[in-house]
Amino acid sequence: MADTQQVDANAERKAARLAKQISTFAKAHGGAEGQVAYIGERGARIALVGEDGEWGNLVAPTYDIARQAVAKSGITVHEDFDGEFAAKVKTGRYEWKRMAGIQIGG
Repeated sequence: MADTQQVDANAERKAARLAKQISTFAKAHGGAEGQVAYIGERGARIALVGEDGEWGNLVAPTYDIARQAVAKSGITVHEDFDGEFAAKVKTGRYEWKRMAGIQIGG
């Protein structure tokens, strides 16, 4: 029983820490929306897009912790990173150069 409580306490702390990071990102960018994606053994990726188009990612150790974190932060969560959501991302010169380099073998 004690092991379960310890795991739950650790998960709760990790979710709270991630929620704080999400909230900080949202405040810095005029609000934010996100999407949680399972990435295998590494856990889950929380993709964030600010109202100003800036974006970032966080990685949670589990999908459940990621879902708890976005729920605590109060941001809008999308089921998919679909075209409408992706269109909100502002890409800069670096991203375009990097994408072009991938296409031509760079």
